[in-house]
Amino acid sequence: MNARFTIPKFRLPAIVARLGGRLPQWPHALALVAGLNAALKMKLLPESELALLEDKLFRVRVNDTGGEASYTYRDGLFRPVFKPQCEPDLAFAANLSAYLQLLARQEDPDTLFFNRELEITGDTELGLMVKNMLDAIDWPRLPLFASP
Repeated sequence: MNARFTIPKFRLPAIVARLGGRLPQWPHALALVAGLNAALKMKLLPESELALLEDKLFRVRVNDTGGEASYTYRDGLFRPVFKPQCEPDLAFAANLSAYLQLLARQEDPDTLFFNRELEITGDTELGLMVKNMLDAIDWPRLPLFASP
């Protein structure tokens, strides 16, 4: 029997964000870019839309961990931006639980946005295009638990 795990809504204690904000942020950008480039290699991202991301600056902030990652898409790859010189074209901010719910497809971006659990700022048209692109991804199904 395969029980589906539900990610609860939670918020980490404020001290986590205070400590996390003092740590180097470059590992977050490297990890995020590695994941995005893996999705590219697996052909999960619609190639027709990627040209619209060229040279745009993106930021993902995890409010309750103090983590932040900035990146861009250039010459066919996602690339980290360690010291952004300007405001991002598109920025996302949410608590860790909201991002986990998105990844698990337990919640959709619209619901989180309208419930004020996901903040999206910047270019509205670019935001809608990225949201639609992410919604169109057919994520591979992985078993929750391996059978003995």
